[in-house]
Amino acid sequence: MNALEPVRLTTPLTDEAVAALRIGDRVLLSGPVLGARDTAHRLLVQAIHDRKPLPVDLAGQVIYYVGPTPAKPGHASGSAGPTTSERMDPYTPALLAKGVKGMIGKGPRGPHVRDAIRRHRAVYFVAIGGAGALAAQAITRSEVAAFERLGPEALRRLEFKDFPVVVANDIHGGDLFEEGVREYAVAGEEKRNAGVAE
Repeated sequence: MNALEPVRLTTPLTDEAVAALRIGDRVLLSGPVLGARDTAHRLLVQAIHDRKPLPVDLAGQVIYYVGPTPAKPGHASGSAGPTTSERMDPYTPALLAKGVKGMIGKGPRGPHVRDAIRRHRAVYFVAIGGAGALAAQAITRSEVAAFERLGPEALRRLEFKDFPVVVANDIHGGDLFEEGVREYAVAGEEKRNAGVAE
């Protein structure tokens, strides 16, 4: 794979597509995606625990941790930057067990989520925080799928066109956040050693 060229993926994600990804891979994601934040996650997991039918099929799905602002006339979505993924950690393993193949957010995931990502052969992407207006340009459709009473935090069906993300956790146990800290520490140590040698 050419590190300079992003991987182009279309949802729903397959096991083969997910298995080919490695941390640090840049991806342009297109196709249908679910948008959901904390409360929608809690309601989905509650339905799973209560053995009730889910309002959407989760097989192969990617969930974007987002609560878009209202769209301006002529636009599919308002500002749509990622929210902090850690808040979804309590719900993620149950959703992965139901077939979710990818998640998009910002920030690292907890150990139990990283383990569930490996176990269920899924992937965690990070999107650029603080660039919600830019992210919205890659959303071509947005409609409520369930929990309309939640307003901007309702479960939404989104349509992506070349939405830019980076692989942060892969099925092979890679963690971009841990790797970044390690590389920074090694580079710093090499600089200090070079200074001593001089």
